[in-house]
Amino acid sequence: MSLVGSVSEEMSNSSENQVESLPQSIEEKHQELVVSHVPIVSSFNERIRPLLDAVDKLRHLQVMKEGIQLPTIVVVGDQSSGKSSVLESLAGISLPRGQGICTRVPLIMRLQHHTAPEPELSLEFNGKTVPTSEAKIANAISLATDEIAGSAKGISNTPLTLVVKKNGVPDLTMVDLPGITRVPVHGQPENIYEQIADIIMEYIRPEESIILNVLSATVDFTTCESIRMSQKVDKNGERTLAVVTKADRAPEGLLEKVTADDVNIGLGYVCVRNRIGDESYKEARKEEADLFETHPLLSKIDKSMVGIPVLAQKLVQIQATIIARCLPEIVRKINEKLNASISELNRMPKTLSSVGEALTTFMGIVGSAKESLNKIIVRGEYDEYLEDKNMHCTARLVEMLNQYSGELHNCSENDLAGNFLMDEIQVLGEAKGIELPNFLPRTTFLSILQKKVEKVSHIPVAFVEKVWTYIEGVVISVLIHHSENYHQLQLSTRRAGHSLIARMKEHSRNWVTEIVQMEKLTDYTCNPEYMNDWNKLMSQQHDFTRDVLEDGDVATFKIEGLGEVPIAGLRGYEEHVLLQAFDLKMRMTAYWKIVLRRLVDFMALHLQFCLRNLVNKEMEEEIVQELVGRHDGAIERMLEESPAVAAKREKLNVSIKLLRESNNVLANIMDKIASNV
Repeated sequence: MSLVGSVSEEMSNSSENQVESLPQSIEEKHQELVVSHVPIVSSFNERIRPLLDAVDKLRHLQVMKEGIQLPTIVVVGDQSSGKSSVLESLAGISLPRGQGICTRVPLIMRLQHHTAPEPELSLEFNGKTVPTSEAKIANAISLATDEIAGSAKGISNTPLTLVVKKNGVPDLTMVDLPGITRVPVHGQPENIYEQIADIIMEYIRPEESIILNVLSATVDFTTCESIRMSQKVDKNGERTLAVVTKADRAPEGLLEKVTADDVNIGLGYVCVRNRIGDESYKEARKEEADLFETHPLLSKIDKSMVGIPVLAQKLVQIQATIIARCLPEIVRKINEKLNASISELNRMPKTLSSVGEALTTFMGIVGSAKESLNKIIVRGEYDEYLEDKNMHCTARLVEMLNQYSGELHNCSENDLAGNFLMDEIQVLGEAKGIELPNFLPRTTFLSILQKKVEKVSHIPVAFVEKVWTYIEGVVISVLIHHSENYHQLQLSTRRAGHSLIARMKEHSRNWVTEIVQMEKLTDYTCNPEYMNDWNKLMSQQHDFTRDVLEDGDVATFKIEGLGEVPIAGLRGYEEHVLLQAFDLKMRMTAYWKIVLRRLVDFMALHLQFCLRNLVNKEMEEEIVQELVGRHDGAIERMLEESPAVAAKREKLNVSIKLLRESNNVLANIMDKIASNV
C-alpha cells in the first residue's frame, strides 16, 4: 500500500477509534486532557506531514499562478458565524477580533504539530517572514493585514500566511477568507460584498478545493449566503463540510437541522461549542465535551458529529484523501506545463551577444523572408498561410487581373454598335485633303484610336496602383513575421519594404503610362487574327451598303461580330463615304481587340517580371542597404531585444524555474511514497 493510501486509511480508523474511545465520565475526560495533554490529532501526523509540506511548498512557490490548482481546505462563512472561533480552537491561538470584517485578506493557516514545549509562530507576506508569539499574534496579523490591504476597511486578494507549530494542533493547511457581509460599514467600499464574493468564488470554484462552511446554529441554514455561494460551485455538496457553531445558544431543533440536511452537505456536519470569555482552550474542550454529553437535546446528536477533536480528525482525513486524489494529476500538470514552457523558450530566438551573431541572424531572416515570398508570390504555394486567404498571392493576383480585363472589355469604348459609323464619318470629313477620294487617310484611324485609348487609360493606371498596394501588404506582413523577435530589425525591414514597393510602384506607373502612349501613337500588330477578323467583317460591306442606300423602312442591319446596328440615319450620305466609314470601323473593331489583349497580356508579363525581380534581387539589396549602408549602428541595435520579447523570455524563465522547483518538491515526496509501497 502507498504512503498516501495508508495514511488515508489510518486516519479513517483513528477517527473512528477516537469517537469510540471517548471517556464514559466527563471528569475522567477532563483529567485525561489536563494530565496527558493529548493533542487534537496524534499518531499519524508524522506520516501525513510530508504530503502536506509538499503542498505547502507548492503554494509558497505560487505554482497556482501557472494555472495548477492545489488541494485546499477553504474556510467560508457569513460574518459573525463564529468562523474565527472555530479556527482559534483548531490552532490554539487567538485571532484578531473586533467590529466589521477582521479577516480582510486570505489567511493561509499552516498548522503543524510538533513536540517542542514552546510554540513557534510566524507570518509570511510580501516576501518576508516575521516571527511572533501567541501573546502578540492577533496584533501581528492586524499589522500585516494593514500592510497588505491598507489601514482602512478595504480587502485584498493578496494572501497572508500564518505558520503555527505547536504541540497538540492537527497537521492542517486551511485558507480563511473574509466573512460575507452585504452592508458596508464606515470606511468600507460600497461594493464590499462583490469584492468578498469574487475572492470566495475564486478559491472555492476549483474542483480541488474542499469547502469548510461555518454556520451558526442560531440561523436558518437555507438563508446563509455562504451556503448559497458553495452551492453554486458544489451543487450536490460532494466537497462541502459544515461546521455548526454556537450549538449551546440554539440547541432546539439542531439535531433535526443536521440530520435533515436541507442544504446538501455531502461531507457531513460537525457541531461545536465556541470558546467563551477567558476560557483556556483545554477548559473550552472540557466544556464542549460536557455540553454534548449531558445536554438533554445536544446529547442526542451522534458523537461522530460533535466536538473540535472530531472536526480536526475529519479535516485531516479529508485533507489526506484529497491530496491522495490530486497528487498524481498535479505531477502530470506540472510536467506538462514545464515541457510546454521549455519548448516555447527554445522556439524563441537566441539572445544575440555579438555583431557577428547579429549579422548571421540578419542574413538568415532575410533568406527565410525571401523564401516565403518566393513561395507565395512566385510559386503560388501558401502552406505557411493556409487560413489567411489574403496571403494566397497568385490566386489573388489572377482575380485582380481578371477583374482588370473585365473592366477594359466592359467599358463604354467597347460599345461598337451604338451611334454606328457617325464618329467615323465625322473624322473622315475633318481629314479631307486635296487627294484622290478613294484613299483612306491613316490620320483618321489614329485619331479614333487615340480617343479610344485615352478613355480607357485610367484603368491600367488604377490597376497598377491596386496591385502594388496589395503586394506591399503581403511583403510587409512577411517581413514583419520573420523579424518579429528583433524589434530594431523589424523597423528597418519595414522601412525597406515600404521604400522598395514605392519605387516599384512608380516604375510600373511609368511603364504603363508609356504603354498607353505607345498604343495611342502606333497602329501595328503581326497577329493574324487582325486580318482574319477584318476580312470577315468587310465581307458584309456590300450587303450593308445595299440596305442603307435602298429606300425602305428597314432601321437596322445585323453585322456578324457586332450585332444589330442602326442604319436609318446613314441614308443621307454618299456611297463612297459609307464605304470608307465602314472600312474604318471594321479596321478599328478588329484592331481594338488586339489593343485590349495587349494591355492585359503586357500587364501580366510586366507584373510577373517585376515580382520575380522584387523577390529574388531588389528586396534583399534594399534591406541590406537600409540596415548596413546607413552606418548608424543598426546591426548593433539588433542585440537589443524588444520589450515584448524580453518580457516574454523573462516570464518563461521564471515559470520554468518555478515549475522545476515544484517538480523537485514532488519528486522527493513521490520517492517517499514509492519507498512505502
